[in-house]
Amino acid sequence: MVKHIIVWTLNEMSDAEKKRVKAEIKAGLEGLKGKISGLVDIKVITEGRLASSNADLMLDSTFESADALNAYTVHPEHVAVATTKVRPFVSNRACLDFEV
Repeated sequence: MVKHIIVWTLNEMSDAEKKRVKAEIKAGLEGLKGKISGLVDIKVITEGRLASSNADLMLDSTFESADALNAYTVHPEHVAVATTKVRPFVSNRACLDFEV
């Protein structure tokens, strides 16, 4: 199994827009569950941030293997979500992939 963790910092925007963007990212990415082979679990954390946080949201996903993660990154449904709902609104991205 492989964990794929991403944290994002969003661009400057109003609180209302930030809330909308986070909800759309969450719906888009979590909506991929069951659509991409090898994707075991996917969740986006958008709420409950403590004041010590320096990112706006986090993707926590699990894949059957590194090959499954590689296939996910180029899967058309994932690319569509990343291109329309994530990348236009993100100023910083950090990723950690590791075997479990």
